[in-house]
Amino acid sequence: MLKTMRNIGIMAHIDAGKTTTTERILYYTGKSHRIGEVDDGEAIMDWMEQEQERGITIQSAATTTYWKNHQINIIDTPGHVDFTAEVERSLRVLDGAVAIFDAVRGVEPQTETVWRQARKYNVPCVGYVNKMDRLGADFYFVLEDVANKLKVKTAALQIPIGKESSFSGVIDLIEMKEIRWEGGGENPAFSSISDERETCANEWREKLIDALSGVSDLITEKYLAGEEIEAGVIRSELRKAVIKREILPVFCGASRRNLGVQPLIDAIVDYLPSPDEITPATGINLKKEEEVKIPCDPNGQPLGLVFKIQYDREAGSLCYVRMYSGSIKSGSSVFNEGKKKRERANRILRMHSNKSDPIDSLSAGDIGVIIGMKLAQTGDTIGSESWPVLLEKMQFPEPVVSISIEPKTISDQDKLKDILAILSKEDPTFTIRENDETGQLIISGMGELHLDVLVTRMLREYKLGAKVGNPQVTYRESISVKNEHSESFSKIIAGKENAAGISLRVEPAKRGSGNSFINAAKNASGKAEIPSEILEAVERGINGAFSSGIVMGYPCIDITATVTDIQYSELTGTEFAFEACASMTFDEACRTASPILLEPIMAVDLFCPHEFVGEVMSLVTQRGGHILSMNSKTDLNEIKAQAPMEKMFGFMTSLRSVSQGRAFFSMVFSHFEKKHEK
Repeated sequence: MLKTMRNIGIMAHIDAGKTTTTERILYYTGKSHRIGEVDDGEAIMDWMEQEQERGITIQSAATTTYWKNHQINIIDTPGHVDFTAEVERSLRVLDGAVAIFDAVRGVEPQTETVWRQARKYNVPCVGYVNKMDRLGADFYFVLEDVANKLKVKTAALQIPIGKESSFSGVIDLIEMKEIRWEGGGENPAFSSISDERETCANEWREKLIDALSGVSDLITEKYLAGEEIEAGVIRSELRKAVIKREILPVFCGASRRNLGVQPLIDAIVDYLPSPDEITPATGINLKKEEEVKIPCDPNGQPLGLVFKIQYDREAGSLCYVRMYSGSIKSGSSVFNEGKKKRERANRILRMHSNKSDPIDSLSAGDIGVIIGMKLAQTGDTIGSESWPVLLEKMQFPEPVVSISIEPKTISDQDKLKDILAILSKEDPTFTIRENDETGQLIISGMGELHLDVLVTRMLREYKLGAKVGNPQVTYRESISVKNEHSESFSKIIAGKENAAGISLRVEPAKRGSGNSFINAAKNASGKAEIPSEILEAVERGINGAFSSGIVMGYPCIDITATVTDIQYSELTGTEFAFEACASMTFDEACRTASPILLEPIMAVDLFCPHEFVGEVMSLVTQRGGHILSMNSKTDLNEIKAQAPMEKMFGFMTSLRSVSQGRAFFSMVFSHFEKKHEK
């Protein structure tokens, strides 16, 4: 069963045709009986009301379909940078991916981002150049652009017949046949290569064999011996190279016109790995505190990763789970390794976008939804108490844009908190904090569009009455010098004294390295050994203080806090006292360590026609940005820059006005930098 399973994602820049291609795959594999169009708001995979209105994918949608006796689990991911966490958590659990490129624009900014994410998780890919029927489409330019920008060895398995409006089919370089689609793309028609295209086809076939001989000894031997290289041998050697990420095989088509989709589905089955062909997942054995490999065995101990939570009004939390080992049966109990709590898998579902079918069990290699787990969060490992293994948690980028939100009436107050709790459980890049001075709730996200989508969901889906402020930048705080501080705490509660004493050293860490807590005082001033619950209370106090800020109340980053001494007495030392004392010690130590305010700096990618380059570069520098590089393409110039987030609000409007609406840009968080006073 594992050999005939594929877990794949469809990834690309916004508007490259991910959802359109997925809709065709579902139609031709018989999963859906009509083709849903994104432009009409009828795409099956874009089921959210806002996705249909905006014509973009916001949430990754999962579905399962079948092709030539193979089960294909597909996740259609968003292309907009604000929803990069959706892509990240999808790629974490996939075995292969289809990277879609726009035939006119080639590699776009978000393509590079998703490619880096795929490389991080070692996800083998096949490439698909879409929109070959568009004006300016150039398959060969895209091949070169992919090789240069993504630093990957490409191999064209097809070349197009015609281009732009005359694009009518492809030449298969393995079978050496022409493929055309008659009657709306239903039935591919195969024919011999025509004389005028034979020279070009032979040249590209030679390039394919050459690329493959660089990674396959068998192909090299056959080539040097002058032997005929059979199609089956090419496919099997190519499959090995793709799984090792040595080659990116590239296909082409025009999904909107139903051209080129079936060979792409064949490629998913032929070249992308089954769950037992990829490198086994690694985890930490909590008992032995050592790294262990997790073989993909349906008969092994159960182990799975919760990679996404979606809230359903009737069913509660839908936990999307990728099983790495063993199986979980419907109605059985599972153990949440991180929370150390037992939960119940009441029902298990096979998802098809927002619809579902119940299944009896979920086995190694498969992806499904478990209903009934109340404590599970994104990144949690579920398994059994007898095999305590924790899978690596997912890392998500920092939210950089905030807005204030407050309920219109008192009755809406509790409702707002419940809704925010649901949304933050669904989305790990959505955070909530309360402003100490104003009492306002501040919500933070990845960008203006991200927050706009979340606020619209609250107002419409949950019918909440709320007042929303304008977007603000989410700053961070840190320190610039090393400092030491000692603090004592004493409070009498219910006639009992609660006392604690802590000495702490704080020092700035390398920018981007994050916070770290070190306890160098395991014994109380060199005397009695301190109970573990007291040490845990000290750690909780410091970690809580990291998130509550120093002067302005923004979260702290890049600080190393080391506890150098603990004053503990068995008679008066309580967890409460030490947690409070740790927080106070950290606050005082940081206040006198020259605290600094850090602002988010964004990596900005701009595309504009040649005649507007000067105006666009000038606009970026006016907003405090720095131009890093400029690259000239056939019809556009690509400008890479960095700019402070604070100055980038409303940038789209200004960009449109200086470029007559012909320039566009994308922006993603880069790093935090000290904010310079005006």
